[in-house]
Amino acid sequence: MPTPNDVRPFRVKVPESDLTDLRHRVLATRWPDRETVADQSQGVQLRKIQDLVRYWGTDYDWRRVEARLNTLPQYVTDIDGLDIHFIHVRSTQPDALPLIITHGWPGSILELLKVIGPLTNPTAYGGRAEDAFDLVIPSMPGYGFSERPRSPGWDPDRIGRAWHELMGRLGYDRYVSQGGDWGAVVADAMGRQAPPGLLGIHVNMPPTVPGDLAKAIDSGEPPPSGLADDERAAFEALSTFFAQNGAYGVMMMTRPQTVGYGLTDSPAGLAAWMYDKFAQWTYSGGEPERSLTRDEMLDDISLYWLTNSAVSSAQLYWENNNNNFSAAAQHTDDVSVPVAVTVFPGEIYRAPRSWTEKAYRDLIYFNQVDRGGHFAAWEEPELFTEELRAAFRPLR
Repeated sequence: MPTPNDVRPFRVKVPESDLTDLRHRVLATRWPDRETVADQSQGVQLRKIQDLVRYWGTDYDWRRVEARLNTLPQYVTDIDGLDIHFIHVRSTQPDALPLIITHGWPGSILELLKVIGPLTNPTAYGGRAEDAFDLVIPSMPGYGFSERPRSPGWDPDRIGRAWHELMGRLGYDRYVSQGGDWGAVVADAMGRQAPPGLLGIHVNMPPTVPGDLAKAIDSGEPPPSGLADDERAAFEALSTFFAQNGAYGVMMMTRPQTVGYGLTDSPAGLAAWMYDKFAQWTYSGGEPERSLTRDEMLDDISLYWLTNSAVSSAQLYWENNNNNFSAAAQHTDDVSVPVAVTVFPGEIYRAPRSWTEKAYRDLIYFNQVDRGGHFAAWEEPELFTEELRAAFRPLR
Protein backbone atom coordinates (compact mmCIF):
# COMPACT_ATOMS: atom_id res chain seq x y z
CA MET A 1 0.00 0.00 0.00
CA PRO A 2 1.68 3.31 -1.06
CA THR A 3 2.17 6.00 1.53
CA PRO A 4 1.72 9.76 0.90
CA ASN A 5 5.51 10.23 0.92
CA ASP A 6 6.17 7.77 -1.88
CA VAL A 7 8.02 9.06 -4.94
CA ARG A 8 6.43 7.33 -7.91
CA PRO A 9 7.72 7.05 -11.51
CA PHE A 10 5.76 9.02 -14.10
CA ARG A 11 5.43 8.82 -17.86
CA VAL A 12 3.57 11.14 -20.19
CA LYS A 13 0.87 9.44 -22.25
CA VAL A 14 -1.76 11.73 -23.71
CA PRO A 15 -4.77 9.82 -25.09
CA GLU A 16 -5.03 9.94 -28.86
CA SER A 17 -8.63 11.09 -28.47
CA ASP A 18 -7.38 14.29 -26.79
CA LEU A 19 -5.09 15.04 -29.73
CA THR A 20 -7.87 14.34 -32.21
CA ASP A 21 -10.21 16.67 -30.30
CA LEU A 22 -7.53 19.37 -30.27
CA ARG A 23 -7.06 19.17 -34.05
CA HIS A 24 -10.80 19.33 -34.65
CA ARG A 25 -11.15 22.39 -32.42
CA VAL A 26 -8.21 24.12 -34.07
CA LEU A 27 -9.53 23.57 -37.58
CA ALA A 28 -13.00 24.81 -36.54
CA THR A 29 -11.67 28.10 -35.15
CA ARG A 30 -13.92 31.11 -35.65
CA TRP A 31 -11.53 33.95 -36.41
CA PRO A 32 -12.04 37.63 -35.53
CA ASP A 33 -11.58 40.46 -38.00
CA ARG A 34 -8.08 41.62 -38.77
CA GLU A 35 -6.60 44.32 -36.54
CA THR A 36 -7.09 47.87 -37.77
CA VAL A 37 -3.43 48.84 -37.38
CA ALA A 38 -0.22 47.71 -39.05
CA ASP A 39 1.67 46.95 -35.83
CA GLN A 40 1.17 44.89 -32.65
CA SER A 41 -0.36 47.71 -30.60
CA GLN A 42 -3.77 45.98 -30.59
CA GLY A 43 -2.30 42.61 -29.68
CA VAL A 44 -1.36 39.49 -31.60
CA GLN A 45 -1.76 40.05 -35.32
CA LEU A 46 -4.29 37.83 -37.07
CA ARG A 47 -1.91 36.64 -39.78
CA LYS A 48 0.68 35.46 -37.30
CA ILE A 49 -1.68 33.55 -35.04
CA GLN A 50 -3.50 32.00 -37.99
CA ASP A 51 -0.21 30.68 -39.38
CA LEU A 52 0.74 29.22 -35.99
CA VAL A 53 -2.64 27.69 -35.23
CA ARG A 54 -3.14 26.20 -38.69
CA TYR A 55 0.23 24.48 -38.40
CA TRP A 56 -0.85 23.26 -34.95
CA GLY A 57 -3.91 21.62 -36.44
CA THR A 58 -2.15 19.97 -39.38
CA ASP A 59 1.58 19.21 -39.13
CA TYR A 60 2.46 19.70 -35.45
CA ASP A 61 3.47 16.49 -33.62
CA TRP A 62 2.90 16.36 -29.84
CA ARG A 63 4.24 12.81 -29.65
CA ARG A 64 7.71 14.19 -30.40
CA VAL A 65 7.90 16.23 -27.18
CA GLU A 66 6.13 13.49 -25.26
CA ALA A 67 8.85 11.04 -26.32
CA ARG A 68 11.53 13.52 -25.30
CA LEU A 69 10.03 13.94 -21.83
CA ASN A 70 9.82 10.19 -21.41
CA THR A 71 13.58 9.83 -21.91
CA LEU A 72 13.99 11.77 -18.66
CA PRO A 73 13.51 10.49 -15.09
CA GLN A 74 10.07 11.85 -14.12
CA TYR A 75 8.21 11.33 -10.87
CA VAL A 76 5.21 12.41 -8.84
CA THR A 77 4.91 12.63 -5.09
CA ASP A 78 2.18 13.81 -2.75
CA ILE A 79 3.15 16.97 -0.86
CA ASP A 80 0.61 18.61 1.41
CA GLY A 81 -2.23 16.75 -0.27
CA LEU A 82 -1.23 17.51 -3.86
CA ASP A 83 0.57 15.33 -6.39
CA ILE A 84 3.64 17.21 -7.59
CA HIS A 85 5.29 16.22 -10.87
CA PHE A 86 9.02 16.74 -11.32
CA ILE A 87 12.04 15.80 -13.38
CA HIS A 88 15.02 14.57 -11.37
CA VAL A 89 18.36 14.08 -13.09
CA ARG A 90 21.35 13.11 -10.98
CA SER A 91 24.83 13.96 -12.20
CA THR A 92 27.47 11.28 -12.50
CA GLN A 93 29.84 13.64 -10.66
CA PRO A 94 30.04 12.62 -6.97
CA ASP A 95 30.09 16.17 -5.55
CA ALA A 96 27.34 17.64 -7.71
CA LEU A 97 25.42 20.48 -6.08
CA PRO A 98 21.66 19.82 -5.81
CA LEU A 99 19.65 22.51 -7.60
CA ILE A 100 15.90 23.01 -7.84
CA ILE A 101 14.72 25.23 -10.72
CA THR A 102 11.21 26.67 -10.89
CA HIS A 103 9.53 27.76 -14.11
CA GLY A 104 6.96 30.54 -14.50
CA TRP A 105 3.92 31.52 -16.60
CA PRO A 106 3.38 31.04 -19.51
CA GLY A 107 6.38 28.77 -19.24
CA SER A 108 6.66 25.22 -17.97
CA ILE A 109 9.21 22.50 -17.40
CA LEU A 110 9.68 22.51 -21.19
CA GLU A 111 11.51 25.85 -21.11
CA LEU A 112 14.22 24.19 -18.99
CA LEU A 113 14.91 21.03 -21.00
CA LYS A 114 17.85 22.52 -22.92
CA VAL A 115 19.87 23.14 -19.74
CA ILE A 116 19.50 19.68 -18.20
CA GLY A 117 22.50 18.19 -20.01
CA PRO A 118 24.88 21.14 -19.54
CA LEU A 119 24.03 21.51 -15.84
CA THR A 120 24.21 17.83 -14.90
CA ASN A 121 27.01 16.77 -17.25
CA PRO A 122 29.22 19.85 -17.69
CA THR A 123 32.26 18.08 -19.10
CA ALA A 124 30.21 16.99 -22.12
CA TYR A 125 29.37 20.66 -22.81
CA GLY A 126 32.73 22.34 -22.35
CA GLY A 127 32.43 22.84 -18.59
CA ARG A 128 34.31 21.62 -15.56
CA ALA A 129 33.38 18.54 -13.54
CA GLU A 130 33.31 20.59 -10.35
CA ASP A 131 30.45 22.70 -11.77
CA ALA A 132 28.01 19.76 -11.94
CA PHE A 133 24.51 19.90 -10.48
CA ASP A 134 21.94 17.33 -9.49
CA LEU A 135 18.82 18.83 -11.04
CA VAL A 136 15.22 18.89 -9.83
CA ILE A 137 12.64 20.59 -12.08
CA PRO A 138 9.11 20.52 -10.64
CA SER A 139 5.89 21.53 -12.33
CA MET A 140 4.24 24.14 -10.12
CA PRO A 141 0.87 23.22 -8.59
CA GLY A 142 -1.82 23.70 -11.23
CA TYR A 143 0.73 23.66 -14.04
CA GLY A 144 1.43 20.85 -16.45
CA PHE A 145 1.43 17.40 -14.90
CA SER A 146 1.22 18.54 -11.27
CA GLU A 147 -2.18 18.24 -9.67
CA ARG A 148 -4.52 21.22 -9.77
CA PRO A 149 -5.30 22.70 -6.32
CA ARG A 150 -8.87 22.09 -5.17
CA SER A 151 -8.87 24.87 -2.60
CA PRO A 152 -7.08 28.22 -2.17
CA GLY A 153 -3.78 28.63 -0.41
CA TRP A 154 -1.16 27.47 -2.90
CA ASP A 155 0.74 30.75 -3.00
CA PRO A 156 4.51 31.19 -3.54
CA ASP A 157 5.27 30.77 0.16
CA ARG A 158 3.48 27.43 0.28
CA ILE A 159 5.17 26.33 -2.92
CA GLY A 160 8.54 27.28 -1.42
CA ARG A 161 7.85 25.11 1.63
CA ALA A 162 6.75 22.27 -0.64
CA TRP A 163 9.99 22.52 -2.62
CA HIS A 164 12.02 22.23 0.60
CA GLU A 165 10.00 19.16 1.49
CA LEU A 166 10.64 17.74 -1.97
CA MET A 167 14.39 18.25 -1.75
CA GLY A 168 14.47 16.57 1.64
CA ARG A 169 12.37 13.71 0.36
CA LEU A 170 14.95 13.18 -2.40
CA GLY A 171 17.70 12.93 0.19
CA TYR A 172 19.25 16.40 -0.14
CA ASP A 173 20.23 18.19 3.06
CA ARG A 174 21.99 21.03 1.23
CA TYR A 175 20.90 22.61 -2.05
CA VAL A 176 20.36 25.83 -4.01
CA SER A 177 17.25 27.25 -5.69
CA GLN A 178 16.78 29.13 -8.97
CA GLY A 179 13.89 30.77 -10.77
CA GLY A 180 12.61 33.32 -13.24
CA ASP A 181 9.12 34.82 -13.47
CA TRP A 182 7.03 32.98 -10.84
CA GLY A 183 10.07 30.84 -10.23
CA ALA A 184 11.89 33.95 -9.01
CA VAL A 185 9.01 34.74 -6.66
CA VAL A 186 9.18 31.19 -5.29
CA ALA A 187 12.97 31.34 -4.94
CA ASP A 188 12.66 34.65 -3.06
CA ALA A 189 10.04 33.09 -0.79
CA MET A 190 12.46 30.27 -0.03
CA GLY A 191 15.16 32.85 0.66
CA ARG A 192 12.91 34.51 3.23
CA GLN A 193 12.02 31.19 4.79
CA ALA A 194 15.71 30.18 4.84
CA PRO A 195 15.01 26.50 5.57
CA PRO A 196 17.93 24.44 6.88
CA GLY A 197 20.12 23.35 3.98
CA LEU A 198 19.20 26.10 1.51
CA LEU A 199 22.61 27.52 0.64
CA GLY A 200 21.44 30.35 -1.63
CA ILE A 201 19.25 31.41 -4.53
CA HIS A 202 19.68 32.74 -8.06
CA VAL A 203 16.97 34.74 -9.81
CA ASN A 204 16.72 36.22 -13.28
CA MET A 205 13.68 38.41 -12.59
CA PRO A 206 14.59 40.04 -9.27
CA PRO A 207 12.18 42.29 -7.35
CA THR A 208 14.48 45.26 -6.80
CA VAL A 209 12.33 48.37 -7.35
CA PRO A 210 12.47 50.61 -4.24
CA GLY A 211 9.12 51.03 -2.50
CA ASP A 212 8.64 54.72 -3.30
CA LEU A 213 9.43 54.17 -6.98
CA ALA A 214 7.11 51.15 -7.13
CA LYS A 215 4.28 53.33 -5.83
CA ALA A 216 5.08 56.01 -8.40
CA ILE A 217 5.01 53.43 -11.19
CA ASP A 218 1.69 52.05 -9.94
CA SER A 219 0.27 55.58 -9.90
CA GLY A 220 1.45 56.37 -13.42
CA GLU A 221 3.73 59.17 -12.26
CA PRO A 222 6.72 60.34 -14.30
CA PRO A 223 10.20 59.28 -13.19
CA PRO A 224 11.53 61.47 -10.39
CA SER A 225 14.64 63.55 -10.84
CA GLY A 226 17.97 62.24 -9.64
CA LEU A 227 17.75 58.76 -11.14
CA ALA A 228 20.81 57.33 -12.84
CA ASP A 229 20.44 56.41 -16.50
CA ASP A 230 19.91 52.69 -15.83
CA GLU A 231 17.48 53.46 -13.02
CA ARG A 232 15.46 55.79 -15.25
CA ALA A 233 15.41 53.15 -18.00
CA ALA A 234 14.14 50.52 -15.53
CA PHE A 235 11.48 52.93 -14.22
CA GLU A 236 10.26 53.74 -17.73
CA ALA A 237 10.25 50.10 -18.82
CA LEU A 238 8.05 49.10 -15.91
CA SER A 239 5.80 52.14 -16.38
CA THR A 240 5.25 51.09 -19.98
CA PHE A 241 4.71 47.48 -18.96
CA PHE A 242 1.98 48.29 -16.44
CA ALA A 243 0.33 50.93 -18.61
CA GLN A 244 0.31 49.04 -21.92
CA ASN A 245 1.07 45.38 -21.36
CA GLY A 246 0.07 44.47 -17.82
CA ALA A 247 -3.66 43.98 -18.34
CA TYR A 248 -3.24 40.21 -18.72
CA GLY A 249 -1.88 40.03 -15.16
CA VAL A 250 -4.64 42.22 -13.73
CA MET A 251 -7.25 40.00 -15.37
CA MET A 252 -5.71 36.82 -13.97
CA MET A 253 -5.24 38.42 -10.54
CA THR A 254 -8.86 39.47 -10.32
CA ARG A 255 -10.81 37.11 -12.61
CA PRO A 256 -8.82 33.91 -13.29
CA GLN A 257 -11.98 31.86 -13.59
CA THR A 258 -13.60 34.22 -16.09
CA VAL A 259 -10.47 34.42 -18.21
CA GLY A 260 -10.13 30.66 -18.08
CA TYR A 261 -13.44 29.83 -19.72
CA GLY A 262 -12.30 31.13 -23.09
CA LEU A 263 -8.78 29.73 -22.74
CA THR A 264 -10.10 26.32 -21.74
CA ASP A 265 -12.60 26.08 -24.61
CA SER A 266 -10.61 27.63 -27.47
CA PRO A 267 -7.16 26.38 -28.48
CA ALA A 268 -6.72 29.42 -30.70
CA GLY A 269 -7.60 31.69 -27.77
CA LEU A 270 -5.05 29.97 -25.54
CA ALA A 271 -2.42 30.13 -28.28
CA ALA A 272 -2.96 33.86 -28.81
CA TRP A 273 -2.91 34.54 -25.04
CA MET A 274 0.45 32.83 -24.69
CA TYR A 275 1.99 33.88 -28.00
CA ASP A 276 1.41 37.49 -26.98
CA LYS A 277 3.83 37.00 -24.08
CA PHE A 278 6.35 35.12 -26.21
CA ALA A 279 6.36 38.12 -28.53
CA GLN A 280 6.70 40.70 -25.74
CA TRP A 281 9.12 38.92 -23.44
CA THR A 282 11.65 37.20 -25.70
CA TYR A 283 14.72 39.14 -26.78
CA SER A 284 13.37 39.25 -30.30
CA GLY A 285 11.97 42.68 -31.04
CA GLY A 286 8.44 41.32 -30.95
CA GLU A 287 9.20 38.44 -33.33
CA PRO A 288 9.43 35.41 -31.02
CA GLU A 289 10.35 33.09 -33.88
CA ARG A 290 13.79 34.72 -33.72
CA SER A 291 14.25 33.27 -30.23
CA LEU A 292 12.07 30.16 -30.16
CA THR A 293 11.01 27.74 -32.86
CA ARG A 294 7.39 27.36 -33.83
CA ASP A 295 7.43 23.83 -32.42
CA GLU A 296 8.91 24.99 -29.11
CA MET A 297 6.12 27.51 -28.61
CA LEU A 298 3.46 24.97 -29.56
CA ASP A 299 5.00 22.36 -27.24
CA ASP A 300 4.40 24.73 -24.35
CA ILE A 301 0.94 25.82 -25.52
CA SER A 302 -0.04 22.18 -26.07
CA LEU A 303 1.11 21.25 -22.58
CA TYR A 304 -1.24 23.86 -21.11
CA TRP A 305 -4.09 22.70 -23.35
CA LEU A 306 -3.68 18.96 -22.84
CA THR A 307 -3.40 19.28 -19.04
CA ASN A 308 -6.29 21.79 -18.83
CA SER A 309 -4.06 24.25 -16.96
CA ALA A 310 -5.49 27.59 -18.14
CA VAL A 311 -7.54 28.36 -15.01
CA SER A 312 -5.33 26.59 -12.47
CA SER A 313 -2.18 28.36 -13.68
CA ALA A 314 -3.93 31.75 -13.64
CA GLN A 315 -5.06 31.17 -10.07
CA LEU A 316 -1.48 31.71 -8.89
CA TYR A 317 -1.89 35.38 -9.87
CA TRP A 318 -5.03 35.55 -7.74
CA GLU A 319 -3.23 33.85 -4.84
CA ASN A 320 -0.32 36.30 -4.92
CA ASN A 321 -2.00 39.51 -6.20
CA ASN A 322 1.16 41.50 -5.64
CA ASN A 323 3.76 43.60 -7.41
CA ASN A 324 6.42 41.03 -8.19
CA PHE A 325 8.97 43.71 -9.11
CA SER A 326 8.79 45.70 -5.86
CA ALA A 327 11.45 45.01 -3.27
CA ALA A 328 9.12 46.18 -0.52
CA ALA A 329 6.17 44.09 -1.69
CA GLN A 330 8.34 40.98 -1.93
CA HIS A 331 10.12 41.72 1.39
CA THR A 332 13.56 41.18 -0.08
CA ASP A 333 15.09 42.64 3.08
CA ASP A 334 13.95 39.43 4.80
CA VAL A 335 15.93 37.23 2.40
CA SER A 336 18.74 36.03 4.62
CA VAL A 337 20.49 33.51 2.36
CA PRO A 338 23.09 34.50 -0.26
CA VAL A 339 21.54 35.82 -3.49
CA ALA A 340 22.82 35.79 -7.07
CA VAL A 341 21.21 37.80 -9.89
CA THR A 342 21.60 37.74 -13.65
CA VAL A 343 19.97 40.50 -15.70
CA PHE A 344 19.01 39.57 -19.26
CA PRO A 345 18.45 42.43 -21.74
CA GLY A 346 15.03 41.22 -22.92
CA GLU A 347 13.58 40.97 -19.42
CA ILE A 348 10.46 42.99 -18.57
CA TYR A 349 12.83 45.42 -16.88
CA ARG A 350 16.58 45.44 -16.42
CA ALA A 351 17.30 45.58 -12.72
CA PRO A 352 20.02 48.15 -12.00
CA ARG A 353 22.91 47.08 -9.81
CA SER A 354 22.20 49.97 -7.43
CA TRP A 355 18.66 48.78 -6.75
CA THR A 356 19.74 45.14 -6.51
CA GLU A 357 22.42 45.87 -3.93
CA LYS A 358 19.86 47.72 -1.80
CA ALA A 359 17.23 45.02 -2.21
CA TYR A 360 19.33 42.04 -1.07
CA ARG A 361 21.46 42.18 2.05
CA ASP A 362 23.74 39.32 0.92
CA LEU A 363 24.22 39.78 -2.82
CA ILE A 364 27.11 37.52 -3.81
CA TYR A 365 26.81 37.73 -7.59
CA PHE A 366 25.43 40.24 -10.08
CA ASN A 367 25.89 40.19 -13.83
CA GLN A 368 24.27 41.91 -16.79
CA VAL A 369 24.52 39.84 -19.96
CA ASP A 370 24.09 40.90 -23.57
CA ARG A 371 21.45 38.54 -24.93
CA GLY A 372 18.39 36.60 -23.84
CA GLY A 373 15.04 37.59 -22.43
CA HIS A 374 12.40 36.59 -19.93
CA PHE A 375 12.64 32.91 -20.91
CA ALA A 376 16.38 32.88 -20.37
CA ALA A 377 17.02 29.13 -20.17
CA TRP A 378 14.83 28.53 -23.22
CA GLU A 379 16.28 31.32 -25.34
CA GLU A 380 19.94 31.16 -24.33
CA PRO A 381 20.62 27.82 -22.63
CA GLU A 382 24.41 28.01 -22.93
CA LEU A 383 24.59 31.49 -21.42
CA PHE A 384 22.05 30.59 -18.73
CA THR A 385 24.14 27.54 -17.81
CA GLU A 386 27.30 29.63 -17.59
CA GLU A 387 25.56 32.10 -15.31
CA LEU A 388 24.36 29.42 -12.90
CA ARG A 389 27.79 27.83 -12.77
CA ALA A 390 29.41 31.18 -11.92
CA ALA A 391 26.67 32.28 -9.54
CA PHE A 392 26.67 29.18 -7.38
CA ARG A 393 30.42 28.46 -7.47
CA PRO A 394 31.07 30.30 -4.15
CA LEU A 395 28.44 28.15 -2.39
CA ARG A 396 29.88 24.73 -3.23
